[in-house]
Amino acid sequence: MKFIQKIGLLSLALLALLIVQSCSDNLLNVDISTSKYKLDRVPLDSIITHTPEEQLGTEIFELSQEFPEIIDYQFYYCYKTGLPKDTAFQANWVDFTHNPYYKRLSKRIDEKFPNTNNSKKIIEDGFKRIHAHLPNAKLPKTILFMNSFFSSSMYCTENEIGVGMERYLGAKTDVIKELPNDVFYEWIKEAMEPEYLERDAICAWVLTHICEPGKDMNNIEAMVQWGKILYLTKAALPEQEERILLRYNATDYDWALKNERAFWEYIVKHNMLFVKSEKDQAAFLQEAPFTSGLPQKGPDRLGQFLGYRIVCSYMEQYDVTLQQLMDKPYNELLSEYEIDD
Repeated sequence: MKFIQKIGLLSLALLALLIVQSCSDNLLNVDISTSKYKLDRVPLDSIITHTPEEQLGTEIFELSQEFPEIIDYQFYYCYKTGLPKDTAFQANWVDFTHNPYYKRLSKRIDEKFPNTNNSKKIIEDGFKRIHAHLPNAKLPKTILFMNSFFSSSMYCTENEIGVGMERYLGAKTDVIKELPNDVFYEWIKEAMEPEYLERDAICAWVLTHICEPGKDMNNIEAMVQWGKILYLTKAALPEQEERILLRYNATDYDWALKNERAFWEYIVKHNMLFVKSEKDQAAFLQEAPFTSGLPQKGPDRLGQFLGYRIVCSYMEQYDVTLQQLMDKPYNELLSEYEIDD
């Protein structure tokens, strides 16, 4: 009889766990089949690469009228050729395109991304899900796939996302391996994997236009804000592996999970939670070879990871909408934080 009672209690516990888990999953399971949102796609790098030289000037001029900030960013900042309207632009542009490395880089992008429709569809569906959760959230109108010449992975304007495709060629690609090690450290090259492209596009937009980290935050508040950003990215890509959402490889993700409690105890022991420290936040939140102050075998951005775990812990316990989550103060989420044993 006692054995049967134990089995019954165990079943109830498992049922309760499944109910909590299903509530969390159901929240992210939204119907987007009737959404009217449309994300326009512009294969900017392909246009520049394949447009005949005698027509390219006209093409660039027309694009500069439609997407002035992106075009100015690409040519003035990324390529250093000046603006298309400048008198010296044509000569500078010809010199730039004759650079052997640029030619090979463009070729590798062509080979790796012969068509960006699938990425555009994944990103578009992601924003449809965000709109279903947050109807008033600002969404991008156009995504432009470009070669930023390693200036940035994502560049968000008021209405566009510019994707630097060269940063998603894969760490083993020859043009990536050839990048100077004194500028592009190995840990930077290792992060240039195609599996992060769609995640990065959505996360960059969320960070810029929907859930921007506020100023004058204490350390844990900044971490939780990043947790909200990452959770909203998860809502946009609910089928995506969690390690990719966190931008970790499998080894780093496992290390972070196994050492979650140790990291929490470290920041508590050193009274780092409620102080406002730019140094701490840079160490915990910014990209680096590892999280400063912690073992070098661990990954970077453990503050983002912890913030995400705090948000997940709250969402697993309470049936709230994403809009309600966005409005929750950090201390309310923190009070419900539980670390899995």
